[in-house]
Formats: sequence, C-alpha cells, structure tokens
Amino acid sequence: MDAKSSDRDVSAPLLILPGLLCDSRMFGETLAAFPGSAVVDGFYPGCDRIEAMADHVIAHMPDRCALLGHSMGARVALEVMRKAPDRVERLALVDTGVHPVKPGEREGRYRLRDIGRAQGIGALVAQWLPPMMGFAALRNEALMDALYAMAVAAGLPTFEAQIEALLHRPSVDALLPSIDCPTIAMVGRQDQWSPVAQHISIAAAIPGAQLRVVEGAGHMMPAEAPQAFNHLVRQWLSMPSVQDICELPDQVEGEV
Repeated sequence: MDAKSSDRDVSAPLLILPGLLCDSRMFGETLAAFPGSAVVDGFYPGCDRIEAMADHVIAHMPDRCALLGHSMGARVALEVMRKAPDRVERLALVDTGVHPVKPGEREGRYRLRDIGRAQGIGALVAQWLPPMMGFAALRNEALMDALYAMAVAAGLPTFEAQIEALLHRPSVDALLPSIDCPTIAMVGRQDQWSPVAQHISIAAAIPGAQLRVVEGAGHMMPAEAPQAFNHLVRQWLSMPSVQDICELPDQVEGEV
C-alpha cells in the first residue's frame, strides 16, 4: 500500500460541538455508531463569547479531527476553523446559520432569559424547546422529556452566557470562502429556527461544500432522526480529502 492510500485509510476522529443548552445527550446514537467519536461536553463552562468557546474546544480537541457543529456549535466550529484550520480535516455545519444578529433577535432571546429569571429554567425550556422540534418529534414524549431534562440541566447561568455569546458572535463572511476542507451543511426540512434557505447560502459560500436535507426533522435533527443523520455523517466522513475535492460531482442538494 502506498503512502497516499495509507493516509486516506486513517480517519481523523469525529468531534461534535453541541448547540445552545445541549450536550452529548443530543448525540447518543451517533456516539454509538461511530467508535472513537466524542462530544465536547459541559455546556462550554463559563464561556460567554464564541471566541472563548472555540478556545475551550481547541484546548480539548485532538491534534486533528473531523469537526461537526450543531446549531450554536457550528458557529463555534467556524471559529475553530479561523483559529486552528490545520487541526480540522473536514467540517460539518448542522442546523445553523452564518448571518449576523437579526432585527428582534436580541429582544426574543432576552424574553426567554426573563422567563427563566422570573419562573425558573424549567419554564424557559418549556417555551424554548417545542419550536425547535419537527412535527413528529413533538409527539414523541420520550424524546421531548429527554431533551427537556438535558436543557434544564444546563441551568439558567449557562443559557444567559450562551445567548450573550450568540448576540456577540463574530462575522464569518470573510472566513467562509477560505475554507478548503471537505464541508457539508445539513438541516432538517422542518427546521423553523435555521431553515433550509440558510444552509443553501452556507453551501454556496464555502468552496466545494455540499448540502443535505433531512425530511421530517426540525432543528434538533440529530436527535429527531438519528439514523438519517448518521447516514449523512458517514457520507461526509467518506468524502474525498482536500487534494481530491476538485473531483467531487456538482451535487448541491440531497434529501434523506
């Protein structure tokens, strides 16, 4: 076996960055399906800026990895790409956005914060979680209970720190065209918070990036449709390395 073939056979480990109020409980089936994979757990302790979250990840990540970010975690993954691009073999951006703060976003996040301050984290999560889910997932009591418990466990101080990070997020407009590793944007068709249109824009902004849409899933797609999600992760991990990226077919969108 020549050195080039040997390099392709050695895959960098999968590292997952969770989103707002999420931890490894979002990705249980993915961790089981991909031995050696890991989640940066602990809700980015004490971090109230995306840049600080990225520093936390860099301090805990392998020398080189396949980096997957979900929701806010994808914004953290992009900041890791800015700070340490040589340590990222490939990049997956899941149920997310790359836009600056939108009109009314600050007020909406602070309304949730104020519910938490007045009524507790449970009341906050009860308002926050349902709009994140696809239609079928809303009827899955076991899944809703598990995600509710996860988000409540994060606590109000974590929510407040994470929304400040999101409201002060850095621009990635100049970063996206510079990304040269195999990249995929994944989204649930029913994601109302980070809709498909945002991911079309992400895929268009990153050279060679591909788009995949999971039917019947919402913003919590990795937990709502884990088999479809894992199928896409496996596809992404099998994408050609950067030296062969120019040979990829011009496929823009696929559905699962």
